[in-house]
Amino acid sequence: MANRFLEGNIGPVSEEITAYDLPVTGRIPPELSGRYLRNGPNPLGIEDPEAYHWFTGDGMVHGVRLRDGRAEWYRNRWVRSRSVAQKLGEPWPAGPVFADRDAAPNTHVIGHAGRTLALVEAGIRPYELGYELETLGPCDFDGGLPGGYTAHTKRDAVTGELHAVAYYAGWDHVQYVVIDAGGTVTRTVNVPVEDGPMMHDFALTQRYAVLYDLPITYNAGLARTGARLPYAWNHDHQARIGLLPRDGTADDVRWFELEPCWVFHTLNAYDEGDTVVVDLTRFPRMLQKGGLDGNSAPVLDRWTIDLPSGKVLQETLDDQNQEFPRVDERVVSLRHRYGYTVASDAVFDTGSGEVMFKRDYTTSTTERRTFPVGSAIAEAVFVPAGPGAAEDHGYVMAYVFDPERAATDLLILSAQDFTGEPVARIHLPARVPPGFHGSWVPDVD
Repeated sequence: MANRFLEGNIGPVSEEITAYDLPVTGRIPPELSGRYLRNGPNPLGIEDPEAYHWFTGDGMVHGVRLRDGRAEWYRNRWVRSRSVAQKLGEPWPAGPVFADRDAAPNTHVIGHAGRTLALVEAGIRPYELGYELETLGPCDFDGGLPGGYTAHTKRDAVTGELHAVAYYAGWDHVQYVVIDAGGTVTRTVNVPVEDGPMMHDFALTQRYAVLYDLPITYNAGLARTGARLPYAWNHDHQARIGLLPRDGTADDVRWFELEPCWVFHTLNAYDEGDTVVVDLTRFPRMLQKGGLDGNSAPVLDRWTIDLPSGKVLQETLDDQNQEFPRVDERVVSLRHRYGYTVASDAVFDTGSGEVMFKRDYTTSTTERRTFPVGSAIAEAVFVPAGPGAAEDHGYVMAYVFDPERAATDLLILSAQDFTGEPVARIHLPARVPPGFHGSWVPDVD
């Protein structure tokens, strides 16, 4: 039986490529100096193709380096975990793993405190990469990270701290971790939970870390079958959302019950008087069969947590199928105006989705940018035109497959002319599978 995650646009690529002086249609803004990086599953040497699950593939990071109006290089590199290094016949760049949990992180890639970090979750630590995407090894932030880490960090827009919530099947808690702007772990808090919930993402405000305790939990039956992703929908697990004061303890967490649902990704959150506002994409159901089949489509929601009443208002702002929400990173934990998503079919199906959305939360309007069928649009990342630029003054960047070239472009759009002609198309020499998440990592002077 064919596995849709091994075919077509979403299937893995087989080679690592280095290409210089990439051709460009249009003009790369000269103020863009840094690397556009993206991570995703790209399995190497699959033993059982029918059993392969997209979430578990070996991570491969794709990057384009921009400087002085030029696209200097494109590189794609597998993250050299122990097993990937062995398959490639290379020595493993050893380092501090947690609980013998080692894998090539495949979900996100970020820059923090001068480090480039490939991220995943479920007890696996980050892998540090060099500037040209070579693997340096597992990272525990100089001994400060007590366990594994997360795929979804949040950088505080005011302090520069990096916040995270980690989970692991062997724990009876989740762990809130704060890393300062210099890269030192300054705070960890263990928050007790039941059933071993998957906590893929969380939200951050200036007052709280917002925890999603939702009905996908560790499933011992799946684990006994050897499933690489032993998590599934649990009808008996009460959905709830928790507010952990950023300077509080586990005893200070306040929980609020929700209607059953699932959240992979947060757009942003902020405090507003006696409420906490969380914008996110919501699935009514997910992993009902231990996989992605038979699940519901995600929609754009706003959850307003009312502290005096103890209730949560769950509203759908846009019922169009969409996922991978992003904002200007400079407004994380603060009130935002704009957000970006893509049609979820582009990544949760077979790369057939062809719509990118920009929402204005002040006017409650949405712009749609449509692409040719088969464009396999990746998550859109906003890049400011400069440090002091307004929230909407900058560029939207994404990898988009070009069916005519049978290869991928790095698309650069003007955020203020979202549906207009692209500012630039950087033509990559290969296909980039629609994976998960990425970042613009600016060069540091």
